[in-house]
Amino acid sequence: MSASDILSQTATPGPRMVEIDIEGMTCASCVSRVERKLGKLEGVSASVNLPLESAQVTVPAGMSDQQILDTVKATGYKATLKNPPAVKHDAGTQLAHDTHPGAAQVSVQHGDHAEQGSHEDHMAHGGTASTLRPRLILAAILTVPVFLVSMFPALQFPNWGWVAGILTLPVVTWAAWPFHRAAAINARHFASTMDTLVSIGVSAAFLFSAVELAMDPTMTAHGGAMAGHAPLYFEVSAVVITFLLLGRYLEARAKSKAGDALKALLNLGAKEATVLRNGVEVKIPAADLAVDEIFVVRPGEKIATDGVITDGISAVDTSLITGESLPVDVVPGDSVTGATINTSGRLLVKATRVGSETTLAQMGKLVSNAQAAKAPIARLADRISSVFVPIVLVIAVLTFALWLVFSGDIQSAFTAAVAVLIIACPCALGLATPVGLLTGTGRAAQLGILIKGPQVLEDTRVVNTILLDKTGTVTEGRLSVVDVVPLTQVPAAELLRLAGAVESHSEHPIAHAITAHAREQAGGDGTLPELSDFMSAPGGGVRAVIEGSTVLAGRAGWLEENGVVLSAEARASLAEQQQRGTTAIWVAVDGEAAGLIALKDTIKAGSKEAIAKLQELGLRPILLTGDNAAVAAQVAAAVGIAPEDVYADVLPEGKVEAVKKLQAEGATVAMAGDGVNDAAALAQADLGIAMGSGTDVAIAAADLTVMGSDLGQVATAIALSRKTLGTIKTNLFWAFFYNAIGIPIAALGLLNPMIAGAAMAASSVLVVANSLRLRRFGR
Repeated sequence: MSASDILSQTATPGPRMVEIDIEGMTCASCVSRVERKLGKLEGVSASVNLPLESAQVTVPAGMSDQQILDTVKATGYKATLKNPPAVKHDAGTQLAHDTHPGAAQVSVQHGDHAEQGSHEDHMAHGGTASTLRPRLILAAILTVPVFLVSMFPALQFPNWGWVAGILTLPVVTWAAWPFHRAAAINARHFASTMDTLVSIGVSAAFLFSAVELAMDPTMTAHGGAMAGHAPLYFEVSAVVITFLLLGRYLEARAKSKAGDALKALLNLGAKEATVLRNGVEVKIPAADLAVDEIFVVRPGEKIATDGVITDGISAVDTSLITGESLPVDVVPGDSVTGATINTSGRLLVKATRVGSETTLAQMGKLVSNAQAAKAPIARLADRISSVFVPIVLVIAVLTFALWLVFSGDIQSAFTAAVAVLIIACPCALGLATPVGLLTGTGRAAQLGILIKGPQVLEDTRVVNTILLDKTGTVTEGRLSVVDVVPLTQVPAAELLRLAGAVESHSEHPIAHAITAHAREQAGGDGTLPELSDFMSAPGGGVRAVIEGSTVLAGRAGWLEENGVVLSAEARASLAEQQQRGTTAIWVAVDGEAAGLIALKDTIKAGSKEAIAKLQELGLRPILLTGDNAAVAAQVAAAVGIAPEDVYADVLPEGKVEAVKKLQAEGATVAMAGDGVNDAAALAQADLGIAMGSGTDVAIAAADLTVMGSDLGQVATAIALSRKTLGTIKTNLFWAFFYNAIGIPIAALGLLNPMIAGAAMAASSVLVVANSLRLRRFGR
């Protein structure tokens, strides 16, 4: 299949997401123009990111990728597919179709380094540091003598003006070529950007000086002895270009650091894996691992990909993924994540997910998608930048005309007009939001926090209430069976055996605890009876047929819905267990309540401190649980949650109702949970926070995911999100303030064009530097 065939083919019916790289954008005006041009295509919407020089484009069915690329090219920029589809050639490269709600995204994944290339080469708009460096060096070398001889009469010699003009010529041509080229491309499309302002300003200053000198060749013939200041502005052209190149160079280097966190994340994966083939250990590239292959992980080595331990006992350092410092003990049957480190024993692991399906690859995709998307706050900058440059051009012309009319001094008029053009460049405006987002989400990834999109930042600002699921969020979620209470002639051992079997197909932590205890008590190989007709009701219970008997396990209401009558004596036994602070699960056999399984959970070590931190952030924590009121009250008291803020005996649909009730009362609600029964509430909440130790369903429904199991990460996630939003707002304020103050000052003739150039370059660097402070968050 040829490249043109690939570009022209369309995806499956329905909207899809296309990611493209765009070269040549330099400011917020460029971003706005590309988005408007793409938006004119029927059914197309686009979000363009300036520092990443990329765009996410939602494309309707029937429209090819080539049409999108041609549209961007018609706007004056170079466009290429970020990850063009490719035919599979070897085991390390695969064609993957990652489907998201409402869009299908096509991308090429290469092992554990999926998406990596997308972020290494597009971190600096207007050129990378390496391409800007030679132009900056030449400009600086030639500008220094031009500036000195022009500004200090003592250094002037006969006909110094001609020397200054000759030295300036390479600066305003070759060194300034990126500005002129971008301005020319935009001019062909009847558009203007910051490059237009720079190109016109420096060209005008140089040409004005050259014409003046040509008309009076002896203007500087007397050197420093000449009367008055020569009407030459060669130094303005040279100094402005040098400052702007310096600004872009520093900006490009700083922005590459903003993306270091994501690049580090994507580079975490193991490069090699040792697989067992016919009993022999063979080293292969980690990218070549296949699902169900067994690979060896020795102490100190990285786990090559996601898998399940088949043999060996060890402790795994998960800090690279979850941000948690303590290693996690693992045994056969436990799941492990690629890129984590085996600290002690030798492990055999069966690969379960490879390539683009691994946790690391999905983390990279979530972070890069969040960075490429556009925060709602950025729309204000877009709206202003769309009309900004044309307005500045008009202001510059008016400034020149009014100065000429009222003062009659063409030199003053010219200086003021050039200063307006130079000071007004909206570069800082275009960088204010995306660089802050880039740095904040990258730092979050290092801390084991995944922010699904920039809208999340806005949501964290207004959240004032947080619902916390008890099991697995506030408590360890690793319950242990402490008592088996028979209520009929069924012996305790048989009761536990049947309960363990029926719970073995459930994902709930309580089910896992009962099944594990039943296997342990069964002795031998821990085999439990086979079951059939399994059915699970989230928040209610489970049912199955075991050895010809119908066995139910779950809440009282679940049993009653299935026709089981609970006697007063049975309910008294339940109340006794609850008073002890245990969670009791009913077990019924053939329609009769046969007994209770009592379990107890432990509160996570950092839960009390985490809840105190949430309260410091201005959030009202509410404990939400399907457990009984007695247990919930004990947990709430231990972690510092007020008694009136405890919602107990809540079913999954009740969790959704609790969120809706609080929202109806005017609260802006965040929800933190980790199970299937939390998914609906996570989706309903204004901000859904999934604990990464939970289920895929919960993570998919959430806006923000913490990869660890520590509740403290939830508080950190909210604090970092708010800090990132605050940084973006600070950037925007100074970008707007800078232009709002600078343009009038320049128009009044109070600003030298050289100072204007330095200030404009400094504003971009300061915006980026302010964003880079987020890299120190939490250190």
